[in-house]
Amino acid sequence: MNNSTPAPGGYDGPEVRAILARACTAAGLNGSNPQLLRGHTNAVILLEDDGVVVKIARRGTPPAHVSRTVQAVRHLMRLGFPTAPLHPVEQPILVDQHAVTIWTYLPQSGRPISAEELARPLRALHALDVPPLELPAHDNVRAIRRSLSAISALGADETDFLADRVDELEAELRSVQFTLPPALIQGDPQHRNALRTPGDLVLCDWDTLAIGQPEWDLITVEVHCRRFGYGLAHYEAFADTYGRDITLEPGYKTLAAIRELRMVTTNARKIHHAPETVTEVKRRVQGLRDNDTELRWHIL
Repeated sequence: MNNSTPAPGGYDGPEVRAILARACTAAGLNGSNPQLLRGHTNAVILLEDDGVVVKIARRGTPPAHVSRTVQAVRHLMRLGFPTAPLHPVEQPILVDQHAVTIWTYLPQSGRPISAEELARPLRALHALDVPPLELPAHDNVRAIRRSLSAISALGADETDFLADRVDELEAELRSVQFTLPPALIQGDPQHRNALRTPGDLVLCDWDTLAIGQPEWDLITVEVHCRRFGYGLAHYEAFADTYGRDITLEPGYKTLAAIRELRMVTTNARKIHHAPETVTEVKRRVQGLRDNDTELRWHIL
């Protein structure tokens, strides 16, 4: 990570380095040779010499939300659930009200994770008792509206279309009959939110952990398989292993449309900090306007 590194997490480069340095001091880490792994949402930085991954929450993230996530992951760890483990220090670390978490580094082989492999830990998560923690209720419509209020890089015709679309889908959602009981849901289960260990697959990136309908997790996997080029067979293997095919549910089209709209509006909200994504976001918006459910998206 150097002066030419694109600003991750809504921060400029010097801010990230300063926050990282202070968090490492607080956690007793060396902090040498940082490598930026992801930056589109949070700043995720590998400190290989320390054997940890440091996650600086996106600018503006309330520290209480990060504390809630830490408590939930600790609960999962106590249960022996397959989750990426927190590094054993007091967390989150606050640096000028920016929340930092530290995770045990799990080196990856490079072998892609399949949707089928996500099915077992997701099913296990959905089967857990809801813990006595203050977790949010999963609400895609509210998240879409929150993103819409912060979008500044799209044209008025595009934002008007997105606003009208969420109104339509909210009305449709009222008639969707969910059949699974509410449960702990990951909120954004996808191929990049899982890691390999020597003996298992673990889930990671718990920012969207919530109480909600498991169908939202299932539709997220289906959307990722369809939109990012994994293919139908890839999704079908997931559905067979999980034991449920969300595409056969009566509300499938509505759920898929809502999940896709959330993905588009979330990325649109972040254009200000990632201007290189504007072309892809606009292409996705046009695909929604054209009702093109098979348009392949490029990962941002």
